[in-house]
Amino acid sequence: MLTIQGNKTQHCDGVSRRGFLTIGALGAAGLTLPELLRAEAAAGIGSSNKAVINIHLDGGPPQMDMIDLKPDAPVEIRGDFSPISTAVAGIQISELLPKLAANANDFAFIRSLVGSAGRHDAFQCQSGFHAKDLASIGGRPSMGAVLSKLYATAGQAAPTFVDLMQGRPLVRNSARPGFLGPAYQPFRPDISHLFTRQLEPGMKGELARLGTGHATSLVLNPQLSARRLTDRTQLLTGLDRIRRDVDSSGMMDAMDRFTQQAVNILTSGALADALDLEKVDPATLRRYQFSAKTSGERSKYSDGPEATYKLLLARRLIEAGVRCVSVSFSDFDTHRNNFSRLRNVLPMIDHGLDALVTDLRERGMFDDVSIVAWGEFGRTPRIDTKTAGRHHWPRVGMGLLSGGGMRTGQTIGVTDRQAATAVSRPVQYKDVFATLYRNLGIDATGVTVDDPTGRPQYLLDSGTPLRELV
Repeated sequence: MLTIQGNKTQHCDGVSRRGFLTIGALGAAGLTLPELLRAEAAAGIGSSNKAVINIHLDGGPPQMDMIDLKPDAPVEIRGDFSPISTAVAGIQISELLPKLAANANDFAFIRSLVGSAGRHDAFQCQSGFHAKDLASIGGRPSMGAVLSKLYATAGQAAPTFVDLMQGRPLVRNSARPGFLGPAYQPFRPDISHLFTRQLEPGMKGELARLGTGHATSLVLNPQLSARRLTDRTQLLTGLDRIRRDVDSSGMMDAMDRFTQQAVNILTSGALADALDLEKVDPATLRRYQFSAKTSGERSKYSDGPEATYKLLLARRLIEAGVRCVSVSFSDFDTHRNNFSRLRNVLPMIDHGLDALVTDLRERGMFDDVSIVAWGEFGRTPRIDTKTAGRHHWPRVGMGLLSGGGMRTGQTIGVTDRQAATAVSRPVQYKDVFATLYRNLGIDATGVTVDDPTGRPQYLLDSGTPLRELV
């Protein structure tokens, strides 16, 4: 296997390389960097365009109202929505997802997602692990942070990992670098100008900061000029080297990396262009534009109809060289008025996913970009008659997969008559991540990164790529 080695006190050496060259491909381990570079060039993988778009349906999407309807169950189970047939014979999904139904050949519908940690955040959907795993040394890193460790190179014009997740604090802090340290935090651009809903107090100020000691992630302030960044670089260069060496938190190293990345971004313009919707062809904008014509209600965390543009940004960021983009859509925490709120949010998800898949296909990117849409758990089969809501249900949930060269147009897993438990083909979160890593060319159970103690940790300690898809 290939082991990505690194100094346990230094999180950014500038030479971390792709981790999908395993012993099966190379025939040997312990390669030096020059040998690894030559092997990559020989394998023709230096310019790979493989990428992942990870869509978090914040709050816990109700499986029985979306892709696993139970029309023969009692009314207090089956709810308000009827199933409709899809383009794939024998598969039915919710009437609120007609575009996904029409293009079901492009999707795999996971109905038996199990192993939820039951936590109300997106960390398990970002890493596959429970938040408490390796907590004593910083916790497990998110997939995007791992890719930053494996893929990042000096002078790159775009970050490896971009986080577009907004909404509740638990969601915003889900894409964590864990034990890899602050140098591998995601790049989080301020896209608040795209949305009409009010950001939570303090968030806008947070998004205007660049790599300070208390920032939760790297962000780019458009007001920063290349000259100011040059001055900042000179300032950091003049700091005491000994202080950097003894900085146990790694934040000084992170600041150096953030600053260099900001310089590269500003001087190249590629990422800034990707985030500028004024540069998008009007016909493409119209494709993603969602006109809300529903009677559904919105909670204070609900995304407005312009949220579908986040998927357009995700596609443009990948074209600019980003390898992993995380996106969130809010308002699935439907303890109250489940059906009214789903009438608002599901048509938006339906429209956005259809626009993204169609766009990727037309641009020849569909087989290179893996898409996953899922949440932290499912929701209760039985409707709460007092609140008309569905509550948390970690026992089984749902997920959607598309692109990445996968064999789509199928369902995976079967639940009981109430969509309450998986009775066939249970799928773990780590199985999904193993599939995503495989689509990138990475054997996640054969590649390691070092933790702060110097001990190698496998990207996944369990999980198998879904055989139905690969």
